[in-house]
Amino acid sequence: MRELFGGELPELVMFDLDGTLVDSVPDLARAVDQMLSALEREPAGEDQVRVWVGNGAQMLVRRALAGRLVPVDAPVDASVGNHLENPADAELFPIAYELFLAAYAQCNGRSSRLYPGVMELLDALCRAQVPMAIVTNKPHAFTEPLLRSLEIAGYFCQVVSGDSLSLKKPDPAQVHWVLDKQEVSVGRALFIGDSMHDVRAARAAGCQVVCVSYGYNHGEPIALSQPDRVVDSLADLLT
Repeated sequence: MRELFGGELPELVMFDLDGTLVDSVPDLARAVDQMLSALEREPAGEDQVRVWVGNGAQMLVRRALAGRLVPVDAPVDASVGNHLENPADAELFPIAYELFLAAYAQCNGRSSRLYPGVMELLDALCRAQVPMAIVTNKPHAFTEPLLRSLEIAGYFCQVVSGDSLSLKKPDPAQVHWVLDKQEVSVGRALFIGDSMHDVRAARAAGCQVVCVSYGYNHGEPIALSQPDRVVDSLADLLT
């Protein structure tokens, strides 16, 4: 990490949440399958949901209804979902979304776990008094409870969720918001994520970006997105 900042620590570290700090797929998959079961559809299963996650709850539900990886830039009306290819799915979207939210509210954090190396890095940055923030596409209603259940909420000075602003990753708006709040120049900030959308958001904001190799990137190696560094564990950033 220091090699990216001339041998010094960054003045701010921003983290993605799901797939970077936390493996939340077991709980997300449970909620998706409960939603699909209520709609009398076949369950998707954890392996499939692992490919779909990373772009917020609405996109996850769209993908579950479509049964495939709907591109993140595919247009959608969040109120009715009327850009889903199947008209029946478009009509079903509001119901499916509410079913998913209700199911996930019951299981959020139940089986989610921190990845190895996460606590080592958080503790080290805390001791060094480096401010940390969460920048996630996860809805706010689920972000804060998950951080509390994993006992890491106190590490972060700012938490920006997928519905905190009008725009979310891969748009850089959330990153800019945190930089402004912390009064840190973009050249002294580091973004740590797991997906191409994290890389795009960081690059658009102009800050350095490190990605983990183990996260949720829709089945593609994150190295293809050319972050500044790829690590197998966040503890690797301490060496």
